[in-house]
Amino acid sequence: MLDADQPEELINHLTQISRLDATEARRVLMEIEAYFSESLEQFVNRRHAELQTEGLANKAIYEHIATELEYRRFPAPTLSQRQIRRVIYG
Repeated sequence: MLDADQPEELINHLTQISRLDATEARRVLMEIEAYFSESLEQFVNRRHAELQTEGLANKAIYEHIATELEYRRFPAPTLSQRQIRRVIYG
């Protein structure tokens, strides 16, 4: 997590362009870092559970996750639906 090593320049920039104070800007950066710190496996499992609660069938879920992986921060290889199933179910 971002602590004392937080980029003060970025925090200052956020306070200048928004209504955030330094504490709020720091908290926002910590939340962003936590969000994008998920591993591939954590992301796939979290999204699978979320999409299941929306009532999607697994085939649609696998397609949806494969598309989302293209836009994530972590470098992920292109996964087939079978590989996505393996991440979820082992």
